[in-house]
Amino acid sequence: MPLTNEQKKQYKSIGHDLKPVLIVAGNGLTEGVLAELERALADHELIKIKISMEDREDRAAATAELCKAGRAELVQTIGKMALIYRRNPQPNKQLSNIHRYK
Repeated sequence: MPLTNEQKKQYKSIGHDLKPVLIVAGNGLTEGVLAELERALADHELIKIKISMEDREDRAAATAELCKAGRAELVQTIGKMALIYRRNPQPNKQLSNIHRYK
């Protein structure tokens, strides 16, 4: 289900203070990166990712692939940072960025 504009606005304000939990570097989307993506989305729901690739098209492709692999929605991209969200039906209220910042 796509995010509404109101939800995106709320998640952007939460994401502003977040540090990147995942960094995608020159090796691209390795098995370890995808495993960490899955863990981070399950724990935090809303995560910031740093994509350290020079080419803009490569960053956009990596972001799209991360969203597809993590079954997540893209909230925002600014430069080399991407903010993505996946709802957890049973979130841990102490780890979830959505519940901690409400």
